[in-house]
Amino acid sequence: MISFRRVDNNIIFTYSSDFTYSDWVRKDLTEKGHAIIKSIFYFENKDVFIDLEEEEIDDDIYEDEPYPISFLFANKEDSYFKIVKNVLVENVDIYFHEDIDFELKFFLADVKYSVFKQIEGLVNQDLFIGGNNPNAIPFDAFKQIIKSFPNSYEKRLYTESRVSTILRNYFEDVPDVEKKFNRYLNKKISKKGKGLSKIFKAYELEKYTTILEKLEDMLSHINSYNEDQWQDEILEIILLLYPKYIRAFKSTHIKADFKNKFLDFLLVDGNGHIDIIEVKKPSNDSIMSHSLYRKNHIPKRELSGTIMQLEKYIYYLNRWGGRGEKKLLEKLKDNLPKDFEIKIINPQGFIIMGRENDLTRSQKKDFEVIKRKYKNVIDIITYDDLIERLKMTIEQIKKR
Repeated sequence: MISFRRVDNNIIFTYSSDFTYSDWVRKDLTEKGHAIIKSIFYFENKDVFIDLEEEEIDDDIYEDEPYPISFLFANKEDSYFKIVKNVLVENVDIYFHEDIDFELKFFLADVKYSVFKQIEGLVNQDLFIGGNNPNAIPFDAFKQIIKSFPNSYEKRLYTESRVSTILRNYFEDVPDVEKKFNRYLNKKISKKGKGLSKIFKAYELEKYTTILEKLEDMLSHINSYNEDQWQDEILEIILLLYPKYIRAFKSTHIKADFKNKFLDFLLVDGNGHIDIIEVKKPSNDSIMSHSLYRKNHIPKRELSGTIMQLEKYIYYLNRWGGRGEKKLLEKLKDNLPKDFEIKIINPQGFIIMGRENDLTRSQKKDFEVIKRKYKNVIDIITYDDLIERLKMTIEQIKKR
């Protein structure tokens, strides 16, 4: 049995033999000058520790078995306990923060597997566990390392899975141990990330809250913007909400039946694919009709006209193909990364226009039908959509 206890500023390692009448540790210390306990703890005569607790041991208690033997295991240095050199490893020093209670599982994995021998083979520098040292491994992360070591069951499963995979090629009814092994591994945490969502939570919250406040202020002062100013402001918001797009180009002309057509905005993503976007200043009377046509609300002229316009742009871009890619790259390359390529592959269209806050329930239902009808080609987004998306994003960030 192995135990750890604190005596003054030291950690004391105590071992009692499992074998009656066999004081093999003291024998090895006498004959070899050292003893190796559990195949991983290396102690020499100089490490033997005797305190009052051991001097007062009652002989009757250990009449049929050897006395426990204790060794100096770690010394206090500032807020850390430093493991005695060579007890675990030779080339690095190991420090445990003073708030950590020592346990055998921190050092011994499975039966005879040294945790720190494995770590030493991967990290060539002193190891600090817990505490505020700038190079310290957080204690929770260290516990994950301990859990990552394979136990006897995992080793057996691994071996059986390798063997069964071969045997199943020649015999029937051989169990699929590989599937069982993979299920076992899936339950184990193999790698712990840095919690990026928590790191950037404050930044993201400020980002989306600022965008929401900006958009709500713009919608409260629509008449303070002309059409160009409004488009530029909204486009900046779109690029923040859709970070896959790296650039937006205004008034880009494309070839259409031997004529030039001008796109309001051309979006380019990180892979060179292009999409197009139409941005309209909002009005309460630009989306759906108030009257019914055969018991349905239909898109108003501005919406249907914008949809038709975008569909034609997409049609012309797809026809332009490879020649168009070269032409666009010639015009835009000064504002794109070096060796970048433009790709015209089924571009998507975006329409940012209108309000739906004053639509009736029936109008909203028919408007949703229109949006879904074109969703494979064109995404129709109202300003109320943008506001709701922003609010939902902010709410989700707060819940992290």
